[in-house]
Amino acid sequence: MSDVSIRRMRMSDLPQIINIEQKTFNTPWDEGSFKSELEQNKFAHYYVIEDEGIPFGYCGLWVVYESAQITNIAILPEYRGNNYGQELFSYALNEARALQAREMSLEVRTSNIIAQKMYRKFGFVPVGIRKNYYIDNHEDAIVMWVKL
Repeated sequence: MSDVSIRRMRMSDLPQIINIEQKTFNTPWDEGSFKSELEQNKFAHYYVIEDEGIPFGYCGLWVVYESAQITNIAILPEYRGNNYGQELFSYALNEARALQAREMSLEVRTSNIIAQKMYRKFGFVPVGIRKNYYIDNHEDAIVMWVKL
C-alpha cells in the first residue's frame, strides 16, 4: 500500500463498493440501496478507504441528533489483518463526534468475534441482543454501544 487514504464516498465509487459488498456479506446491499443512502438520506455519512484511488473498504453511519449508528463496515478480504478496519472505524467515530453525536451503537453477528474485539478496543460494550436479526441464517446480533 503506497497511498492509503480515507474520504467521503462518491457515486462513482459504487461499482467498487458493490464488489466489496459481494465479497464480504452473505446478503449484500445492492446499488440502489447505496444510491438511496447517498442521494436521499440526510442522516447518512459514508466513507471509503482507498489505495491509490481505488476503494478497498467502506464504513457507513447515520447521525440523528446526538445519536450515531454504524450501518455497515467492510474491508476486502485481501486487505484484512493490516489494521485498515480499525483506521476506517476510528475515522468514522471522529466524524460522528464532529457531527455532534454523543453516543454510537451498532449490531454485530454473535459469530463475528474479530469485529467484536475491534469494537471493544474503541470502548463499545454489549447492551442487548436482537434475536434472529440476520436474514441469511437467522443469527442473533449483539447490540453494542459507546458514549462518544
